[in-house]
Amino acid sequence: MQTVDRTALDASLVAAHEDGDPARLSALYERAANALTKAGDTDAACFFLTQAYVFALEAGAPRADDLKSRLKAHGRI
Repeated sequence: MQTVDRTALDASLVAAHEDGDPARLSALYERAANALTKAGDTDAACFFLTQAYVFALEAGAPRADDLKSRLKAHGRI
C-alpha cells in the first residue's frame, strides 16, 4: 500500500479486533481501502471496503451508507 504504513495499520487492526471496537475497525479498514484505491488495486480495495462496511453496520455508524455506495459503484453489492 502506498501512503499507509502497513505494519502500523496491521497492528492497529489487530488491537481493534482484540478490543472489539467496530467503529475503529471500520475506520481502519476504510483507510486501507482508500490507500489501495489510490494504488489502483480495486479488488483489494473492495475487500477492505466490505470489511469497513460490515463493521460500520455493526457500530451503527452513519458512514455505512457511504461505504455501501462505494461498493455498489464497483458492482460489489
